[in-house]
Amino acid sequence: MTDSEPLPDPASMREQYRAEGIDEAELADHPMEQFARWFVQAAARGAVYEPNAMVVSTADAEGRPSSRTVLLKQYDERGFVFFTNYESRKARELAENPYVSLLFPWHPVARQVVVTGTARRTGRDETAAYFRTRPHGSQLGAWASAQSAVVSSRSELDASYAELVERYPEGEQVPVPPHWGGFRVAPRAVEFWQGRENRLHDRLRYVALEDGSWQVERLSP
Repeated sequence: MTDSEPLPDPASMREQYRAEGIDEAELADHPMEQFARWFVQAAARGAVYEPNAMVVSTADAEGRPSSRTVLLKQYDERGFVFFTNYESRKARELAENPYVSLLFPWHPVARQVVVTGTARRTGRDETAAYFRTRPHGSQLGAWASAQSAVVSSRSELDASYAELVERYPEGEQVPVPPHWGGFRVAPRAVEFWQGRENRLHDRLRYVALEDGSWQVERLSP
């Protein structure tokens, strides 16, 4: 950018969202079923780039937050699953404080899904089953990177990966790292946000009740 080019003004950036919204009568009984409906639509014909990308927000024992984008790898009636290094910042924070928030920012379709719940590690069998589906390079990457730790240079990381390529060439089984695995986020509240005209968005939130059922609330935009 040259000195003659004006800086973009975020205050003037506006998009007019759609007229169509969502109504309580249209919702599924369970939030995970409703999520499945929206996820299918977000993934259809490339409507959203990487619709399984979600912002995972955690906090340490003192309540200091951190966020990062992680890829959703499984979901069912039990919740949302992602995989990570158990020595990473997010995993260490989840060990101290299991409360977590997930955000699916599906901007091209003017939708968001916001989840709050608690995270627990998946079993090793489940972790191993998913690890075996990863591309060979990604399996090696799980060993090469001490996620969230300070590294002296990119060359150090590349050298670590190159060593693993020699040790486990393509076609040879890579062992599952003991420090790597999944987290399942069991939702306690799931909000479905639909952008509407004039910033009068639809926000419908499922809240878990003690008897296992779900109550739907409409939130003011």
